[in-house]
Amino acid sequence: MADSNFIDYVKICCRSGAGGSGSMHLHRDKFTAKGGPDGGNGGRGGDIIVKGNQQLWTLLHLKYRKHVLGEAGGGGGSALRTGADGKDVILEVPLGTIARDFETNEVLFEIDHDGQTEVLLSGGRGGMGNAFFKSSTQQTPMYAQPGEPGKEEWKILELKLIADVGLVGFPNAGKSTLLSAVSAAKPEIADYPFTTLTPNLGIVAYRGDKSFVMADIPGIIEGAHKGKGLGTRFLRHIERNSALLFMVPADSKDIKKEFRILKNELRQHNPELLDKRRVLAITKADMLDDELMAAFKKRISQR
Repeated sequence: MADSNFIDYVKICCRSGAGGSGSMHLHRDKFTAKGGPDGGNGGRGGDIIVKGNQQLWTLLHLKYRKHVLGEAGGGGGSALRTGADGKDVILEVPLGTIARDFETNEVLFEIDHDGQTEVLLSGGRGGMGNAFFKSSTQQTPMYAQPGEPGKEEWKILELKLIADVGLVGFPNAGKSTLLSAVSAAKPEIADYPFTTLTPNLGIVAYRGDKSFVMADIPGIIEGAHKGKGLGTRFLRHIERNSALLFMVPADSKDIKKEFRILKNELRQHNPELLDKRRVLAITKADMLDDELMAAFKKRISQR
């Protein structure tokens, strides 16, 4: 798992830039011995910004970037010069990325289209120079405002794959085999449970120039919504699929029971998942002879 290129969860410490201090300055030149206040305002601190990029499919590039630091704003200067704004830090993420607050687990926003930008953590405001505080009753203020400090918070970025069809089934149900047969994807295939440890995407061509995206989700077992097996880590990927293809092998002891278990796990994780279009596919049907196939069809039609 640690060697996989597919990373769908990262926790990062973000620190936005502090605002620059305002300037306390009085105008002086060779013609003016006692000029008024002309201290400029400080620049704002840099924001931490998240931006959608449809060319990305994983959060791998952020896996080892544990600290993200915004640039501090520049201090104000004389002659009403405003300090430079701190440079923003832009984190590009795949579409389907959700930002959460680590402390409260609150969803802050979701990135769902290319080029979308959201502020993950705002920088501090710049302080006001002494010229800002000049008034009819206080014509020479001898003070300026310090810049607002930046914020430091832990944030979570969580990816939910976007696909047209999601493959749902128990481990070793034939999901990866189907994906490899209908697309150019090359997922690992073997005759043992949990061969697939990360989601795989494949583009399926049909009717000439048309296509759709199919997602192979790691196998679900009973109790997955409580964290059993691969747990809820990959159940969230099903939330972004337009349709669900449930896959149950023909050699299952009780196909109806397995189908009910799969639906129940989705319901326990998120009841809205069962509002999606769904189809039941029986895999490994080549293991059945004609007699078993006839009995099997009769049993399935009665469900």
